[in-house]
Amino acid sequence: MKEKDILTEEQQKEVLAKYDKESAYRTDPKKWAIIIAFISISLTIFHLWRAYPGNGPLVYLLQGAVHLGTALGLIFLLYPATKKGLKKPGVPWYDVALAFFSMASMYYILFRYDWITGAARIQGFTSFDILVATIGIILLLEATRRAVGLPIVVIASLAILYGLFGTNIPHFGHGGFDWSGLSRRLFYSSDAIFGTPIQISSTYIYLFLFFGVMLTKTGVGQYFNDLAFGLTGRFTGGTAKAAVAASAMQGTVTGSSVANTVSSGSFTIPMMKRAKFRPEFAAAAEASASTGGQIMPPIMGAAAFIMAEYVSSVSYSDIIIIGIIPALLYFTGVFMGTHYEAKKHGISGLSKEELPSLKGILKRLDLLLPLVAIITLLVQGFTPTTAALWGIGAAFAVSFLRKDTRMGLGDMVDALIQGARIALPVIAACATAGIIVGVVVFTGLGGKIAGGLLNIAGDSLFLLLFFTMIACILLGMGLPTTANYVVTASMAAPALIAYGVPDIAAHFFVFYFGIVADITPPVCLAAYAGSGIARANPMKAGVTAFKLAIAAFIIPYVFVFNPVLLLQDATFWTLVPVLATALLGMAAVSATMMGYFVYKPFWYERIILLAAGIMLIYPENLPIELTGLILFIGVGFIQYLRKKKDNDRNQEPSTA
Repeated sequence: MKEKDILTEEQQKEVLAKYDKESAYRTDPKKWAIIIAFISISLTIFHLWRAYPGNGPLVYLLQGAVHLGTALGLIFLLYPATKKGLKKPGVPWYDVALAFFSMASMYYILFRYDWITGAARIQGFTSFDILVATIGIILLLEATRRAVGLPIVVIASLAILYGLFGTNIPHFGHGGFDWSGLSRRLFYSSDAIFGTPIQISSTYIYLFLFFGVMLTKTGVGQYFNDLAFGLTGRFTGGTAKAAVAASAMQGTVTGSSVANTVSSGSFTIPMMKRAKFRPEFAAAAEASASTGGQIMPPIMGAAAFIMAEYVSSVSYSDIIIIGIIPALLYFTGVFMGTHYEAKKHGISGLSKEELPSLKGILKRLDLLLPLVAIITLLVQGFTPTTAALWGIGAAFAVSFLRKDTRMGLGDMVDALIQGARIALPVIAACATAGIIVGVVVFTGLGGKIAGGLLNIAGDSLFLLLFFTMIACILLGMGLPTTANYVVTASMAAPALIAYGVPDIAAHFFVFYFGIVADITPPVCLAAYAGSGIARANPMKAGVTAFKLAIAAFIIPYVFVFNPVLLLQDATFWTLVPVLATALLGMAAVSATMMGYFVYKPFWYERIILLAAGIMLIYPENLPIELTGLILFIGVGFIQYLRKKKDNDRNQEPSTA
């Protein structure tokens, strides 16, 4: 691999800043760098301190005020109001002022906690209380716009307007709060800004994000790449398959499809291009795999923590186990797509000389110990806080086993700073999503939306799922993973549950379709980021990513119609047949999308393969599944004979 083909750290930052709003922050704050570092370190230490056994988090308002207030201050110091501000060194005075007022508005809760939770609820909140709440809400929305993007701010603003003037909306009217009542509910209660999303963010999510930073510092990210290439690089289309495997493993430590695309893709995309994959395919393969990283247990884009709160009958450790089979199906589909593309263009694997040494990989297996520790503790029933804390400690300890990963004082300080920086967009998104959820709860809007979806779909579960899918994808185009799940779980999942879909299946359904928005044209940011590295047409990369990740558009329907894939009432004899036919169905549908199976198919063979794939995936209908299997085998056999005939003809000596 040529060094010049790999993106430098500076080039990676440029691509991230272009396609990922969360990464568009100031890199040269000048004299404010020390203040930013101090606040960042303090925020990370605060979370580690409260997570330490025997301490535990503060009550929700106090913990949330420190968590959110400090994060908002950092956002205004780090994220400029416009992109032009990225090129200017230092921090303008007005951003310093906004940082101060945002922190002050949240810290006000700390100083007035007894009043807010006591006498104020009897005597009524003062005008100054409402003024502070108003300032806090406005600055939260502005900070979210800077760190996350405009779409979620627009949705939250519309929610606030509905809360104020909703009585004037036919069929969906309720709302009608005055500003004093609405702002008090949004700012001083456990149902909105300081509701479940920010409570989970301030206890579990922050620690797991910091765990990801620690793994990166110890070189686990690069080890994932080496391990993936060592396992798959020698096979047909090995570079693309290794990229998929590496991104699947990277997904355990990152919560952003765009960031994962850039960090992994800066290495894997040039490798794929060098192996003769088309630039748009190289970008698409990395984008689809990186997006899938958000459904890969144990972290699952941080949304799994919130899901455990929303689905009261399922614990977090259960969710990471339940998520294994859907993630396996997704990545199998992407693997198949890369295999068909490689066979179609005759792209072989890497030579032994080009692959990392297996002996060297085995020597570094200890780098996986923190990940093994955290998964083991979660499965054994320890709280996510305990598991994260032990995982962080294990990562720190493992770093000292070899010289090249050993963390010095500078590395530890930088890790504490990065732990805060990487969490800022997530914190802002969770708090703003809390506004949306709060209005939905206060006004009963969620029930009205669920009722509206049920009325439109009539008696058809498929139509209900289809309309819910469209809503989730549209929301996902503007919201990060965690915020998207929070909103769709409040507004769309209730309709599915009301129809009779099991709670866990309904929540996984909206979770999946919120995520695939990152690879669904026309707004497919992960594919756009990949195309920036591959120098490919962004829209072609997006369409190709959609084809590669077609499994993600099928799997949610499968586990709604057949929850056994989510291990609901599953036994060995009920799970294995469903899993086997689902995998075969994925192979058929993927072959249709990529235009290759055993051999290059005729147009009518692609139609037959698509029909066979749908039949194989169709739940619990033996005649239909058998028909699909016969069609699948039949097309494969016919193509095998045609391929053999063409090969024999090409090998005949010329008579000319």
